[in-house]
Amino acid sequence: MTTKDKILLYMLVFVPISFITEWLHLHPVIVFVISGLAIIPLAAWIANSTEEIAAVVGPSLGGLLNATFGNATEMIISIVALHAGLVEVVKASITGTVVANLLLALGAAIFLGGLRFKEQNFQPKVARINASSLNLALVVLLTPTAIDFTSKGLQATTINNFSAVAAILLLVFYLLMLLFSMKTHRDMYELRATELDESEQADKSHQHETSLWKNIAILLICTIALVFVSDVLVASLEKAITTLGFTSLFTGVILIPLFGGAVEYITAATFAMKDKMDLSVAVAMGSSLQIAMFVAPILVLVGQLMGQPMNLDFNPFEVLAVAIAVLITNSISTDGNSNWLEGALLLITYAVLGAAFYFHP
Repeated sequence: MTTKDKILLYMLVFVPISFITEWLHLHPVIVFVISGLAIIPLAAWIANSTEEIAAVVGPSLGGLLNATFGNATEMIISIVALHAGLVEVVKASITGTVVANLLLALGAAIFLGGLRFKEQNFQPKVARINASSLNLALVVLLTPTAIDFTSKGLQATTINNFSAVAAILLLVFYLLMLLFSMKTHRDMYELRATELDESEQADKSHQHETSLWKNIAILLICTIALVFVSDVLVASLEKAITTLGFTSLFTGVILIPLFGGAVEYITAATFAMKDKMDLSVAVAMGSSLQIAMFVAPILVLVGQLMGQPMNLDFNPFEVLAVAIAVLITNSISTDGNSNWLEGALLLITYAVLGAAFYFHP
């Protein structure tokens, strides 16, 4: 068991503690922080068990499984928050997760990897496809704002109807991406697997021989636990925001993605420090695409079924932040090379946006 695995195992203690803090009616900030820390190991165990199951059931079904459960944490937290009526927080967490993956996760990976290796390389073809797909997501986010800005007396149902149609179209494109990466152009994406050294391949081969049902059980238990922990987090959210003096915008865009995506940030940085930038880019940009193309559309459809006014009409400042993140990430990733200064550029951009969201009224 690696040091990272041991830390995540010890962090599981925060799961029962989070329930105890709520039961004792402790300070909302304490409940919020403890439940946020409890989410981190659960997210890691869900990701690990999903990968193990995917390795056993084969590349096609496994790829679909990874695509579905890859962002289970964000999905569960958001659905619980939607049920509680925190629509604006959910919207903010969607944009915040995309921005954090592109600027914080990828930035930290490129910076830390660049400190150890003068220049690192990754697949430019895959990077260009990811960049173009992110541009599509950006277009969809910009369109409701443009409709709202160019119309007078616009009814909410108009944006809701557009959002439902756009959500379905995004899901269609996401399925086409899966078909492209797992079937028609699978060889392009499989090149990343060559970055695993022989010892890691041996370890993975041994791990894949473990019980399929054991990993399914872990996945189910952690998912159920995550639902209850998310309920505790969301229940303390509004009071914690008021107590800390943060806005819902800052909490959704900055704080919640840090809890939900901590494992992905660490994973991306770890791969980069081992000179495996293809894997690092796949984690950071791939996760952003899953959020934009799969999680956000599902949340729009689920929210409308719940009777919550969930749509793709985001705060203009959130859309601006996503646009900045997409444009800067695309500008440094399409050549297939990276260095530490580009990583610093992404991190400083994230810090600037974080400060802007903190001071935004």
